[in-house]
Amino acid sequence: MRLSTTAVAAVLAVLALSLTGGVVTARTATTQAPAEVQAGTYKLDPSHGKITWTVAHLGFSHYVGQFVNVSADLTLDPANPSASTLTATVPLADVDPNDDALKAHLQTPDFFDAAQFPTATFVARLIVVDAGDPTEADVIGDLTLRGVTRPVTLEVQFNKAGPSMGGAYRVGFDGEATIKRSEFGIQYGIPMGLGDEVGLHIEGEFVKQP
Repeated sequence: MRLSTTAVAAVLAVLALSLTGGVVTARTATTQAPAEVQAGTYKLDPSHGKITWTVAHLGFSHYVGQFVNVSADLTLDPANPSASTLTATVPLADVDPNDDALKAHLQTPDFFDAAQFPTATFVARLIVVDAGDPTEADVIGDLTLRGVTRPVTLEVQFNKAGPSMGGAYRVGFDGEATIKRSEFGIQYGIPMGLGDEVGLHIEGEFVKQP
């Protein structure tokens, strides 16, 4: 029996769906549209998740360093972004100012007092998507540093979602925030011109969990 062209096309379509588990191709392709991102639970890839900080250095320059080995859990609900959640933990011993003496000083009570407060944490309370640009949002949450909790707003940009080179589905963001360290009890050097305001730039790729 010879199959018609229409029948052959139908058989091929069924076969293709069976091989892909019935998943629509668009769901597994990369996307820059937030509404097309797969809902679910994600974890930050620590090799692609860093916080870069900058602070004025006595008026001469802006000193730049990083926090590495950050961990974070993200639950995404593209249909209802305000229901999404984010928690992050920053190990303060893993600050990288590219200067061993400064790294040691940052661990002392002059700054982080890391022996007593080894981590900083951020917990999102509210996510507000920009009405004019759905790739931008304010993530409003609580930052706890040195045992002090203050509200902080992250201005977040959604970059892209989809399978990475290794095949894992991931979603990427970057964000900006500014804090005053004095509000967390870190006063060292402010009268001498060491900046109170600390700029934070966040880059993060989150990997979807099974």
